[in-house]
Amino acid sequence: MNRDMNSIPAHELHLDFVRSSGPGGQKVNKTSSKVQLRWRVGESGVFAEEQKALIRKAAGHRLNADDEIIIVADAERSQYQNRDEAVRRLQDLVARALTPKKTRRPTKISRAQKQKRLDDKRRQSEQKKLRRPPQNGW
Repeated sequence: MNRDMNSIPAHELHLDFVRSSGPGGQKVNKTSSKVQLRWRVGESGVFAEEQKALIRKAAGHRLNADDEIIIVADAERSQYQNRDEAVRRLQDLVARALTPKKTRRPTKISRAQKQKRLDDKRRQSEQKKLRRPPQNGW
């Protein structure tokens, strides 16, 4: 997967920094370390329409009605680390979406496998038959 070929230019990304939730002590109301990354798929000049369709499909619930992919990162305490994490996750999503899927080649069950399955069925049937009470009584 060639990440450089399909990387998103920085000018297409819109980053918002907001206050993160959860405990944080005295510093909690002063720092905006949570990152909301927004990227408008339709306005991107890097990808073809077919690629954009694949990206939209892979985005799932992250894609909103305005054709924006929104990724939120707030795991780290540092704004820089959260920003890097959000960008990395977006790049991974795009790379996964554009990686060609392997086509499944149907395989045939071998004669030996078929015979083994039938033998196992026969053996199981015989075992259950022996557990039954005799037909003509005791």
